[in-house]
Amino acid sequence: MIMSGISESAATAGLLSAAGGRSKVEVSFEFFPPTTDKLAEKHWEALTRLTPLGPRFVSVTYGAGGSTRERTHALVSRIRNETELEPAAHLTCVGASKGEIGEIADLYWESGIRHIVALRGDPPEGQGHFTPHPDGFTGSVELIEFLKKRHDFEISVGCYPEIHPEAKSSLADIEYLKRKMDAGATRAITQFFFDPETYLRFVDRALAHDITIPIVPGILPVTNFAKVRQFSKQCGAQVPAWLAHLFEDLDEDPATRNMVAAMVATEQCLRLQRAGVGQFHFYTLNRADLVYSVCHTLGIRHKKSI
Repeated sequence: MIMSGISESAATAGLLSAAGGRSKVEVSFEFFPPTTDKLAEKHWEALTRLTPLGPRFVSVTYGAGGSTRERTHALVSRIRNETELEPAAHLTCVGASKGEIGEIADLYWESGIRHIVALRGDPPEGQGHFTPHPDGFTGSVELIEFLKKRHDFEISVGCYPEIHPEAKSSLADIEYLKRKMDAGATRAITQFFFDPETYLRFVDRALAHDITIPIVPGILPVTNFAKVRQFSKQCGAQVPAWLAHLFEDLDEDPATRNMVAAMVATEQCLRLQRAGVGQFHFYTLNRADLVYSVCHTLGIRHKKSI
């Protein structure tokens, strides 16, 4: 018998029954800025739903080419001013000069934002490859160095367990992550993946190359399988055949799809937790229920119920 691509012996190894007895884990959540006032209301409801779980931080993405710059700033500022959550603002190199990025960094610092997720960024729609701004940064290492000199930000960065699509090799990819750490990054958050062993092997390789910052697994509950396929093509993540099989014929059955999505993400996290992983970063896609259910299974409870 196969469950989610995992052998019966592993699937019945008591993952769920032992979940409550494990050590406490830390979580963080990623949101993207809403594009309309109506979506903004739904987004805030999702954020409010997850707030009582006590995330270490919540991050807000930055659209390709800086297309959501103002909305990103507005949202992290609202989180800073209206909640007790720690906001982290994404900042990329795309479509902005060093001077413009400096102004954005200053504005964040003045607004009380102390955590930046520093990324090279995806090219604007229609452009196949990243092209630096004539007076901008060529990549995330330069951006990190610039930000650390400007202000004493906490800086998270991205990493790719299944190799960045533009990397020359897996070794080059690991070496670039090391450069980001040496530039001042204090945490790496992985691109999403579905095979726990992929993450664990990546961490082992990173440690072998003296990368000592935490490497937090990025978890993507599958709310829309077609979109997951699209995302995976862009970022180089593998979509296993067993995952495709699980979501087959569920496009018009959202209730069952959500149940399957919760099962897959929960099983993934529990296997990682059993392997010693204590931090998880959830790509929420601005939806709270699936993430909440996974966190509950990991032993994270509403603060008022503790």
